[in-house]
Amino acid sequence: MRKLGIVALGAVAALTLAGCSAGGGSDSADGGKITVWVVGTDTPDTAREYLKDTFESENEGWTLTVEEKTWADVSDTYAAALQSNDSPDVVEVGNTQTASFADQGLFLPLSDFAADDYLPGLVESATYDGDLYAAPYYAGGRIVFYSEQVLGATPLPATLDEYVATGTALKTDTVSGIWAPGRDWYNALPYVWAHDGFIAEQEGDEWKAGFSSEGGIEGLTQLQGVYMNASNAPKDGDETDPQVPFCAGEIALLSAPAWVQWSITAPADAEAPGCPDTYGSDLRAFPLPGLEAGETAPIFAGGSNIAVATKSANPEQARAALDIMAGEGYQTLLAEGGLTPGLTAAASSLPDTEIAKAQAVALENSKVTPTTPKWAEVEAAQIIQEALVKIAQGGDVAAIAADLDAQIEEILNS
Repeated sequence: MRKLGIVALGAVAALTLAGCSAGGGSDSADGGKITVWVVGTDTPDTAREYLKDTFESENEGWTLTVEEKTWADVSDTYAAALQSNDSPDVVEVGNTQTASFADQGLFLPLSDFAADDYLPGLVESATYDGDLYAAPYYAGGRIVFYSEQVLGATPLPATLDEYVATGTALKTDTVSGIWAPGRDWYNALPYVWAHDGFIAEQEGDEWKAGFSSEGGIEGLTQLQGVYMNASNAPKDGDETDPQVPFCAGEIALLSAPAWVQWSITAPADAEAPGCPDTYGSDLRAFPLPGLEAGETAPIFAGGSNIAVATKSANPEQARAALDIMAGEGYQTLLAEGGLTPGLTAAASSLPDTEIAKAQAVALENSKVTPTTPKWAEVEAAQIIQEALVKIAQGGDVAAIAADLDAQIEEILNS
Protein backbone atom coordinates (compact mmCIF):
# COMPACT_ATOMS: atom_id res chain seq x y z
CA MET A 1 0.00 0.00 0.00
CA ARG A 2 1.23 3.54 -0.67
CA LYS A 3 0.83 4.52 2.96
CA LEU A 4 3.22 1.74 3.96
CA GLY A 5 5.65 3.14 1.41
CA ILE A 6 5.53 6.50 3.14
CA VAL A 7 6.25 4.89 6.50
CA ALA A 8 9.10 2.84 5.12
CA LEU A 9 10.72 5.79 3.39
CA GLY A 10 10.22 7.88 6.50
CA ALA A 11 12.14 5.24 8.47
CA VAL A 12 14.99 5.54 5.99
CA ALA A 13 15.00 9.30 6.49
CA ALA A 14 15.15 8.78 10.26
CA LEU A 15 18.20 6.59 9.82
CA THR A 16 19.73 9.28 7.65
CA LEU A 17 19.36 11.79 10.46
CA ALA A 18 21.38 9.41 12.59
CA GLY A 19 24.14 9.41 9.98
CA CYS A 20 23.14 6.45 7.79
CA SER A 21 22.50 7.42 4.21
CA ALA A 22 19.47 6.20 2.32
CA GLY A 23 21.49 6.39 -0.87
CA GLY A 24 25.13 6.41 -1.81
CA GLY A 25 26.50 7.78 1.44
CA SER A 26 25.81 10.86 3.54
CA ASP A 27 27.87 13.93 4.25
CA SER A 28 29.53 14.24 7.62
CA ALA A 29 28.14 16.19 10.52
CA ASP A 30 30.89 18.76 9.91
CA GLY A 31 29.68 19.67 6.46
CA GLY A 32 28.27 18.59 3.15
CA LYS A 33 26.15 19.69 0.22
CA ILE A 34 22.47 20.47 -0.22
CA THR A 35 20.78 20.69 -3.61
CA VAL A 36 17.60 22.71 -4.15
CA TRP A 37 15.56 22.42 -7.32
CA VAL A 38 13.47 25.39 -8.44
CA VAL A 39 11.30 25.42 -11.54
CA GLY A 40 11.68 27.93 -14.35
CA THR A 41 12.78 31.52 -14.02
CA ASP A 42 10.06 32.61 -11.57
CA THR A 43 12.34 32.58 -8.52
CA PRO A 44 14.33 35.84 -8.74
CA ASP A 45 18.12 35.84 -8.51
CA THR A 46 17.93 37.93 -5.33
CA ALA A 47 16.04 35.12 -3.58
CA ARG A 48 18.41 32.43 -4.87
CA GLU A 49 21.42 34.36 -3.63
CA TYR A 50 19.73 35.03 -0.27
CA LEU A 51 19.01 31.33 0.18
CA LYS A 52 22.58 30.29 -0.55
CA ASP A 53 24.19 33.01 1.57
CA THR A 54 21.83 32.55 4.52
CA PHE A 55 22.03 28.76 4.55
CA GLU A 56 25.81 28.64 4.28
CA SER A 57 26.25 31.30 6.98
CA GLU A 58 23.95 29.38 9.35
CA ASN A 59 25.37 25.93 8.54
CA GLU A 60 29.14 26.04 8.76
CA GLY A 61 30.91 23.70 6.37
CA TRP A 62 27.81 23.18 4.22
CA THR A 63 27.25 24.42 0.69
CA LEU A 64 23.94 24.89 -1.10
CA THR A 65 23.39 24.71 -4.84
CA VAL A 66 20.26 25.91 -6.60
CA GLU A 67 19.44 24.06 -9.83
CA GLU A 68 16.80 25.28 -12.26
CA LYS A 69 14.42 22.73 -13.76
CA THR A 70 11.48 23.00 -16.14
CA TRP A 71 7.82 22.15 -15.69
CA ALA A 72 8.36 19.35 -18.17
CA ASP A 73 10.97 17.95 -15.75
CA VAL A 74 8.41 17.97 -12.94
CA SER A 75 6.04 15.86 -15.00
CA ASP A 76 8.58 13.64 -16.73
CA THR A 77 11.62 13.10 -14.50
CA TYR A 78 10.93 14.24 -10.93
CA ALA A 79 9.49 10.95 -9.68
CA ALA A 80 12.47 8.91 -10.88
CA ALA A 81 14.94 11.45 -9.48
CA LEU A 82 13.21 11.54 -6.09
CA GLN A 83 13.34 7.73 -5.88
CA SER A 84 17.02 7.52 -6.78
CA ASN A 85 20.03 7.35 -4.50
CA ASP A 86 21.08 10.72 -5.87
CA SER A 87 17.86 12.51 -4.95
CA PRO A 88 17.79 16.29 -4.63
CA ASP A 89 17.17 17.55 -1.11
CA VAL A 90 14.51 20.24 -1.57
CA VAL A 91 12.25 20.59 -4.59
CA GLU A 92 9.69 23.03 -5.92
CA VAL A 93 6.54 21.45 -7.36
CA GLY A 94 3.29 22.80 -8.70
CA ASN A 95 0.41 23.10 -6.27
CA THR A 96 -1.63 20.66 -8.38
CA GLN A 97 1.15 18.05 -8.30
CA THR A 98 1.98 18.03 -4.61
CA ALA A 99 -0.56 15.45 -3.47
CA SER A 100 0.61 12.94 -6.06
CA PHE A 101 4.23 13.08 -4.90
CA ALA A 102 3.09 12.80 -1.29
CA ASP A 103 0.90 9.85 -2.20
CA GLN A 104 3.96 8.11 -3.68
CA GLY A 105 5.91 8.62 -0.46
CA LEU A 106 8.43 10.97 -2.04
CA PHE A 107 8.11 13.88 0.42
CA LEU A 108 8.76 13.96 4.15
CA PRO A 109 5.85 15.24 6.26
CA LEU A 110 6.39 18.66 7.84
CA SER A 111 4.76 17.78 11.14
CA ASP A 112 5.97 20.86 13.03
CA PHE A 113 5.54 23.45 10.28
CA ALA A 114 3.30 26.35 11.38
CA ALA A 115 1.04 26.64 8.33
CA ASP A 116 -1.50 29.08 9.78
CA ASP A 117 0.38 32.09 8.45
CA TYR A 118 0.32 30.91 4.83
CA LEU A 119 -2.16 31.11 1.95
CA PRO A 120 -4.96 28.64 2.73
CA GLY A 121 -5.28 27.47 -0.86
CA LEU A 122 -1.62 26.48 -1.05
CA VAL A 123 -1.77 24.86 2.39
CA GLU A 124 -4.74 22.80 1.23
CA SER A 125 -2.88 21.70 -1.89
CA ALA A 126 0.11 20.63 0.22
CA THR A 127 -1.98 18.59 2.66
CA TYR A 128 -2.54 14.90 1.99
CA ASP A 129 -4.30 12.36 4.19
CA GLY A 130 -4.31 14.85 7.06
CA ASP A 131 -0.57 15.65 6.98
CA LEU A 132 1.31 18.61 5.52
CA TYR A 133 3.91 17.44 3.00
CA ALA A 134 5.12 20.77 1.61
CA ALA A 135 5.37 24.43 2.48
CA PRO A 136 3.54 27.07 0.42
CA TYR A 137 5.99 28.83 -1.89
CA TYR A 138 4.11 31.36 -4.02
CA ALA A 139 0.82 31.86 -5.85
CA GLY A 140 0.22 33.44 -9.20
CA GLY A 141 -2.57 34.35 -11.55
CA ARG A 142 -2.83 35.31 -15.20
CA ILE A 143 -3.62 38.85 -16.22
CA VAL A 144 -3.86 40.51 -19.63
CA PHE A 145 -0.80 42.55 -20.62
CA TYR A 146 -0.78 45.16 -23.35
CA SER A 147 1.25 48.04 -24.72
CA GLU A 148 -0.64 51.14 -25.85
CA GLN A 149 1.81 51.31 -28.77
CA VAL A 150 0.18 48.17 -30.17
CA LEU A 151 -3.33 48.49 -28.76
CA GLY A 152 -3.64 52.09 -29.93
CA ALA A 153 -6.92 53.83 -29.18
CA THR A 154 -8.85 50.57 -28.89
CA PRO A 155 -10.91 50.65 -25.65
CA LEU A 156 -10.30 47.94 -23.09
CA PRO A 157 -12.92 45.17 -23.24
CA ALA A 158 -15.49 45.03 -20.44
CA THR A 159 -16.69 41.45 -21.02
CA LEU A 160 -15.21 38.20 -22.25
CA ASP A 161 -17.19 38.47 -25.49
CA GLU A 162 -15.76 41.96 -26.04
CA TYR A 163 -12.28 40.62 -25.26
CA VAL A 164 -12.60 38.00 -28.00
CA ALA A 165 -14.13 40.50 -30.41
CA THR A 166 -11.37 43.02 -29.71
CA GLY A 167 -8.69 40.41 -30.27
CA THR A 168 -10.31 39.35 -33.52
CA ALA A 169 -10.50 42.95 -34.76
CA LEU A 170 -6.86 43.62 -33.89
CA LYS A 171 -5.45 40.56 -35.60
CA THR A 172 -3.36 41.16 -38.72
CA ASP A 173 -0.96 39.00 -40.67
CA THR A 174 1.82 39.98 -38.25
CA VAL A 175 -0.01 40.79 -35.00
CA SER A 176 -2.03 38.45 -32.78
CA GLY A 177 -5.00 40.22 -31.30
CA ILE A 178 -4.85 37.57 -28.55
CA TRP A 179 -1.80 35.35 -28.12
CA ALA A 180 -3.19 31.81 -27.77
CA PRO A 181 -0.84 28.87 -28.37
CA GLY A 182 -2.77 25.62 -28.67
CA ARG A 183 -1.07 23.81 -25.78
CA ASP A 184 -1.54 26.62 -23.26
CA TRP A 185 -4.24 24.89 -21.22
CA TYR A 186 -4.00 27.29 -18.27
CA ASN A 187 -5.36 30.08 -20.44
CA ALA A 188 -8.04 27.78 -21.86
CA LEU A 189 -9.66 27.08 -18.50
CA PRO A 190 -11.20 30.56 -17.97
CA TYR A 191 -13.31 30.14 -21.10
CA VAL A 192 -14.68 26.84 -19.78
CA TRP A 193 -15.22 28.10 -16.23
CA ALA A 194 -16.79 31.40 -17.32
CA HIS A 195 -19.54 29.44 -19.10
CA ASP A 196 -20.08 27.22 -16.02
CA GLY A 197 -18.21 24.29 -17.48
CA PHE A 198 -15.84 22.31 -15.30
CA ILE A 199 -12.78 20.05 -15.42
CA ALA A 200 -13.97 17.19 -13.24
CA GLU A 201 -16.21 16.86 -10.18
CA GLN A 202 -16.55 14.03 -7.72
CA GLU A 203 -19.92 12.29 -7.57
CA GLY A 204 -19.80 9.76 -4.76
CA ASP A 205 -16.74 7.63 -5.34
CA GLU A 206 -16.50 8.48 -9.02
CA TRP A 207 -15.15 11.47 -10.92
CA LYS A 208 -17.16 13.00 -13.76
CA ALA A 209 -15.30 15.18 -16.26
CA GLY A 210 -17.01 18.29 -17.65
CA PHE A 211 -15.31 19.60 -20.75
CA SER A 212 -18.21 18.12 -22.72
CA SER A 213 -20.82 19.68 -20.42
CA GLU A 214 -23.01 22.40 -21.91
CA GLY A 215 -20.84 25.14 -20.43
CA GLY A 216 -17.67 23.31 -21.38
CA ILE A 217 -18.72 23.15 -25.03
CA GLU A 218 -19.71 26.83 -25.03
CA GLY A 219 -16.36 27.86 -23.57
CA LEU A 220 -14.29 25.65 -25.88
CA THR A 221 -16.25 26.88 -28.89
CA GLN A 222 -15.50 30.47 -27.94
CA LEU A 223 -11.86 29.52 -27.44
CA GLN A 224 -11.75 27.91 -30.88
CA GLY A 225 -12.80 31.27 -32.28
CA VAL A 226 -9.81 32.83 -30.55
CA TYR A 227 -7.44 30.21 -31.97
CA MET A 228 -8.73 30.59 -35.50
CA ASN A 229 -9.63 34.29 -35.74
CA ALA A 230 -7.62 36.24 -33.15
CA SER A 231 -4.26 34.49 -32.83
CA ASN A 232 -1.18 33.83 -34.94
CA ALA A 233 0.40 31.70 -32.20
CA PRO A 234 1.44 28.17 -33.20
CA LYS A 235 -1.54 25.83 -33.02
CA ASP A 236 0.74 23.27 -31.33
CA GLY A 237 2.78 25.80 -29.35
CA ASP A 238 2.93 26.21 -25.57
CA GLU A 239 3.04 29.15 -23.18
CA THR A 240 6.86 29.35 -22.99
CA ASP A 241 8.57 32.73 -23.48
CA PRO A 242 5.61 34.89 -24.56
CA GLN A 243 7.79 37.96 -24.02
CA VAL A 244 9.60 37.18 -27.29
CA PRO A 245 6.67 37.84 -29.66
CA PHE A 246 5.38 40.58 -27.32
CA CYS A 247 8.69 42.42 -27.55
CA ALA A 248 8.61 42.01 -31.31
CA GLY A 249 5.35 43.98 -31.37
CA GLU A 250 3.44 40.88 -32.47
CA ILE A 251 0.89 40.73 -29.63
CA ALA A 252 -1.90 43.15 -28.74
CA LEU A 253 -3.37 41.24 -25.76
CA LEU A 254 -1.28 38.75 -23.79
CA SER A 255 -2.80 36.68 -20.99
CA ALA A 256 0.16 35.49 -18.90
CA PRO A 257 1.34 35.12 -15.29
CA ALA A 258 2.07 38.44 -13.62
CA TRP A 259 5.77 37.63 -13.33
CA VAL A 260 6.08 37.81 -17.14
CA GLN A 261 6.35 41.57 -16.65
CA TRP A 262 9.95 41.06 -15.56
CA SER A 263 10.76 39.14 -18.73
CA ILE A 264 9.21 41.89 -20.83
CA THR A 265 11.03 44.69 -19.02
CA ALA A 266 14.37 42.89 -18.56
CA PRO A 267 17.34 45.08 -19.59
CA ALA A 268 18.53 44.80 -23.16
CA ASP A 269 21.89 43.45 -21.94
CA ALA A 270 20.32 40.74 -19.76
CA GLU A 271 20.89 37.06 -20.52
CA ALA A 272 17.26 36.91 -21.69
CA PRO A 273 16.64 40.52 -22.81
CA GLY A 274 13.23 42.12 -22.83
CA CYS A 275 12.14 45.38 -24.42
CA PRO A 276 12.26 48.05 -21.68
CA ASP A 277 12.75 50.85 -24.19
CA THR A 278 10.01 49.86 -26.65
CA TYR A 279 6.90 47.78 -25.95
CA GLY A 280 7.88 47.26 -22.32
CA SER A 281 8.17 50.98 -21.66
CA ASP A 282 4.40 51.46 -21.33
CA LEU A 283 3.45 47.97 -20.14
CA ARG A 284 -0.02 47.79 -18.59
CA ALA A 285 -2.43 45.05 -17.55
CA PHE A 286 -6.00 44.25 -16.53
CA PRO A 287 -7.84 41.17 -15.20
CA LEU A 288 -9.47 38.96 -17.83
CA PRO A 289 -13.12 40.12 -17.93
CA GLY A 290 -16.06 37.80 -17.30
CA LEU A 291 -19.31 37.31 -19.14
CA GLU A 292 -20.89 40.35 -17.50
CA ALA A 293 -19.41 43.84 -17.27
CA GLY A 294 -17.84 44.44 -13.88
CA GLU A 295 -17.00 40.76 -13.41
CA THR A 296 -13.73 38.94 -13.91
CA ALA A 297 -13.44 35.55 -15.54
CA PRO A 298 -12.42 32.69 -13.23
CA ILE A 299 -8.70 32.10 -13.70
CA PHE A 300 -6.48 29.20 -12.76
CA ALA A 301 -4.93 29.73 -9.31
CA GLY A 302 -1.40 28.70 -10.07
CA GLY A 303 1.30 28.31 -7.52
CA SER A 304 4.12 26.24 -6.14
CA ASN A 305 5.03 24.43 -2.96
CA ILE A 306 8.43 23.35 -1.63
CA ALA A 307 9.15 19.99 -0.07
CA VAL A 308 11.93 17.93 1.49
CA ALA A 309 12.65 14.79 -0.49
CA THR A 310 12.17 11.58 1.49
CA LYS A 311 15.44 10.22 0.11
CA SER A 312 17.44 13.34 0.90
CA ALA A 313 20.76 12.16 2.34
CA ASN A 314 20.65 15.08 4.75
CA PRO A 315 17.04 15.78 5.73
CA GLU A 316 17.95 17.95 8.73
CA GLN A 317 19.88 20.40 6.57
CA ALA A 318 17.27 20.11 3.81
CA ARG A 319 14.61 21.17 6.29
CA ALA A 320 16.81 24.11 7.31
CA ALA A 321 16.94 25.21 3.67
CA LEU A 322 13.17 24.84 3.33
CA ASP A 323 12.60 26.93 6.45
CA ILE A 324 14.67 29.73 4.94
CA MET A 325 12.66 29.59 1.71
CA ALA A 326 9.41 29.72 3.69
CA GLY A 327 10.68 32.47 5.97
CA GLU A 328 9.85 36.16 5.81
CA GLY A 329 13.20 37.36 4.44
CA TYR A 330 13.08 35.05 1.43
CA GLN A 331 9.34 35.37 0.89
CA THR A 332 9.68 39.17 0.89
CA LEU A 333 12.13 38.87 -2.01
CA LEU A 334 9.57 36.78 -3.90
CA ALA A 335 6.97 39.49 -3.30
CA GLU A 336 9.33 42.24 -4.44
CA GLY A 337 9.80 40.18 -7.60
CA GLY A 338 6.06 40.33 -8.27
CA LEU A 339 5.16 36.84 -7.01
CA THR A 340 2.31 36.53 -4.51
CA PRO A 341 4.17 35.02 -1.54
CA GLY A 342 2.95 31.94 0.28
CA LEU A 343 3.62 33.72 3.57
CA THR A 344 0.80 36.21 4.00
CA ALA A 345 2.91 38.63 6.07
CA ALA A 346 5.23 39.14 3.10
CA ALA A 347 2.41 40.27 0.79
CA SER A 348 2.88 43.87 1.94
CA SER A 349 6.08 43.91 -0.12
CA LEU A 350 4.27 43.36 -3.41
CA PRO A 351 4.80 46.31 -5.78
CA ASP A 352 2.15 49.02 -5.58
CA THR A 353 1.54 48.93 -9.31
CA GLU A 354 -1.30 48.49 -11.75
CA ILE A 355 0.04 45.05 -12.64
CA ALA A 356 0.19 43.86 -9.03
CA LYS A 357 -3.31 45.19 -8.39
CA ALA A 358 -4.62 43.48 -11.53
CA GLN A 359 -3.26 40.15 -10.32
CA ALA A 360 -4.77 40.61 -6.88
CA VAL A 361 -8.19 41.32 -8.39
CA ALA A 362 -7.89 38.40 -10.80
CA LEU A 363 -6.96 35.96 -8.02
CA GLU A 364 -10.11 36.91 -6.11
CA ASN A 365 -12.01 34.86 -8.70
CA SER A 366 -9.80 31.83 -9.18
CA LYS A 367 -10.12 28.05 -9.23
CA VAL A 368 -7.84 25.05 -9.03
CA THR A 369 -7.68 21.66 -10.67
CA PRO A 370 -9.36 18.62 -9.06
CA THR A 371 -7.88 17.84 -5.65
CA THR A 372 -6.85 14.24 -6.14
CA PRO A 373 -3.37 12.64 -6.31
CA LYS A 374 -4.32 11.20 -9.67
CA TRP A 375 -4.58 14.66 -11.18
CA ALA A 376 -0.81 14.62 -11.67
CA GLU A 377 -1.30 11.63 -13.98
CA VAL A 378 -3.71 13.70 -16.07
CA GLU A 379 -1.16 16.48 -16.34
CA ALA A 380 1.67 14.08 -17.13
CA ALA A 381 -0.38 12.47 -19.91
CA GLN A 382 -0.83 15.93 -21.50
CA ILE A 383 -4.24 14.90 -22.82
CA ILE A 384 -5.73 18.36 -22.25
CA GLN A 385 -2.98 19.97 -24.32
CA GLU A 386 -3.45 17.43 -27.10
CA ALA A 387 -7.21 18.04 -27.16
CA LEU A 388 -6.72 21.81 -27.32
CA VAL A 389 -4.33 21.47 -30.25
CA LYS A 390 -7.04 19.58 -32.15
CA ILE A 391 -9.55 22.32 -31.31
CA ALA A 392 -7.07 25.00 -32.39
CA GLN A 393 -6.67 23.18 -35.69
CA GLY A 394 -10.42 23.41 -36.31
CA GLY A 395 -11.57 20.01 -35.06
CA ASP A 396 -15.07 19.12 -33.88
CA VAL A 397 -15.30 20.65 -30.41
CA ALA A 398 -18.03 18.36 -29.05
CA ALA A 399 -16.32 15.17 -30.21
CA ILE A 400 -12.91 16.26 -28.94
CA ALA A 401 -14.35 17.30 -25.56
CA ALA A 402 -16.21 14.00 -25.15
CA ASP A 403 -13.05 12.04 -25.90
CA LEU A 404 -11.06 14.19 -23.47
CA ASP A 405 -13.61 13.62 -20.71
CA ALA A 406 -13.46 9.88 -21.25
CA GLN A 407 -9.67 9.93 -20.90
CA ILE A 408 -9.78 12.07 -17.76
CA GLU A 409 -12.37 9.81 -16.14
CA GLU A 410 -10.38 6.72 -17.00
CA ILE A 411 -7.35 8.14 -15.17
CA LEU A 412 -9.16 9.60 -12.16
CA ASN A 413 -11.36 6.56 -11.59
CA SER A 414 -8.72 3.88 -12.15
